[in-house]
Amino acid sequence: MSVRRRVLVAGLGNVFLGDDGFGVAVASRLLAGPYPTWLRVADYGIRGVHLAYDLMAGYDATVLIDVDRRGDAPGTVRLLEISAADRAADAVTVDPHGTQPQRVLDLLDSCGSAPGRVLLVGCEPADLSERMGLSPPVQDAVEPAVALVRQLWELGPAALTGALPMPAGLVAAVPQPQQVRGSRVAA
Repeated sequence: MSVRRRVLVAGLGNVFLGDDGFGVAVASRLLAGPYPTWLRVADYGIRGVHLAYDLMAGYDATVLIDVDRRGDAPGTVRLLEISAADRAADAVTVDPHGTQPQRVLDLLDSCGSAPGRVLLVGCEPADLSERMGLSPPVQDAVEPAVALVRQLWELGPAALTGALPMPAGLVAAVPQPQQVRGSRVAA
């Protein structure tokens, strides 16, 4: 009997903060389907507590989709793995907005729950000011991010959960955090 692996793909962000709505835009496209039955796609927006409760139900892997400031050109899409060791060392934090995925992951860790393997499909933002709509480079990054998530699920649940290796070069190395406006964000 084979073990059924469950994977959550979670679009995050605040649509009232410009490019911060990136994860929501990607999730919206993915929800149009189709996608595998072993995968759940959800738009969490700024509902971090809802995400935490859902993750406590148990997933073998979690794919977060969010803006991710690292100093690259706006619209740059990347895939990172956020390990439990990275979270414990506070080596990886994400852009401080309504959902604050790092806080969700910290909450899970403190409750003794685990989100499974955590991958981040991140996009370099151009404008996080109070406004509706994505900037042109981030809007142009939505389809490549959708394609990246589809590429991940085409690898199958074993690759997403870490039971099988990911193709070389697909996951970027986690760089050191940098200071932005007094808050730590991923560099």
